[in-house]
Amino acid sequence: MGGESRQFNELHWHTACIDRDGVRCEWTLKIEKDSQGGKTTIRLIGHFQSEHVGELKKQLQDNGPQLVLDLKEAMVVDVDVIRFLGASKADGVKIVHCSPYIRKWMAQERKP
Repeated sequence: MGGESRQFNELHWHTACIDRDGVRCEWTLKIEKDSQGGKTTIRLIGHFQSEHVGELKKQLQDNGPQLVLDLKEAMVVDVDVIRFLGASKADGVKIVHCSPYIRKWMAQERKP
């Protein structure tokens, strides 16, 4: 019996920041990439900011015909991320589990 191959990758970023009260904080982003049978699902977990877009673009390259971005656990985004998500959707990437505020923001950014 021929089995389908499955590939799973995980990347982590930690970003230090200072909040409005001058308190040091740390944000984390994890990207999980799961490829199986021509379908690749990339899960974004945590704080997704513009500094992560370049790496995500690399992860989106050379994938099967079905590409899915799962935003169920994406907590924070910025305008560059919203524009990237809108462009990805326009290019045929399926975006799932997206919070209503992110969908609304993407729609607003598409308007001229």
